[in-house]
Amino acid sequence: MRRTRFALFLLFIFVRLLAQDDPEPNRFLKSFIVDNTSIALFKLWDKKNTPPSDPIVFVGSSSIRKWETANYFPELPIVNRGFGGAHISDVNYFINETVLKYGPKVIVFYAGDNDINYGKTPKNVFLDYCSFVDNVHLTYPKTKIIFISIKPSISRWALWPKMRDTNNLINQFSKDHPLLYYVDIASPMIGDDGLPGPNLFVNDGLHLSKKGYDLWSNYLDNTLRSQYSKSTKDEGLLGIIKNIID
Repeated sequence: MRRTRFALFLLFIFVRLLAQDDPEPNRFLKSFIVDNTSIALFKLWDKKNTPPSDPIVFVGSSSIRKWETANYFPELPIVNRGFGGAHISDVNYFINETVLKYGPKVIVFYAGDNDINYGKTPKNVFLDYCSFVDNVHLTYPKTKIIFISIKPSISRWALWPKMRDTNNLINQFSKDHPLLYYVDIASPMIGDDGLPGPNLFVNDGLHLSKKGYDLWSNYLDNTLRSQYSKSTKDEGLLGIIKNIID
């Protein structure tokens, strides 16, 4: 396991040296231009509200931001920290502000779409995701992470082969890790004609319509509920054992 992590680290460094620069993450600090959100807005919300204990954190780009998660999963303790235009590198940069501060039991992650559109390679995007996983588990070694596959879309259909390759890398990585899960929303979004279903998107052909989010929520539902339930039950059992030992 240590050798695998070290090899992955070396590969990450090599690819990052060859890759083009990431976009400036501080564009999200105070700007409300991108999707009407900012890191400052998240901080303001946290000052005025009390986040739930042991939450499920949804994090990533605008597909997370626009997902009405509280309506689709009303009985679950959810914190939505999507910010439009985000790359995985942006999520990594603001991981404390958007993820770690909440002490999540489960994380639902969607990003990579903008990364490929920016020109990043599938391997580069994959390694950024590996970095996210490592950063989470350094602080919360038992937190489960659910990766929502990068979606095929009408406006970015020419990029789908690279997105599919990225999905395959992350899917295989998830199979080898007991705390990682991969939810394939890409396959059901492609119709019998081999193209993304137009009714799953709003007019821009990129962002999801209600039918698109209905589909995502349906495919995520079982994995999300079962893994969150197991996480809370495991924590409760550990508490009982600790009390007996003490």
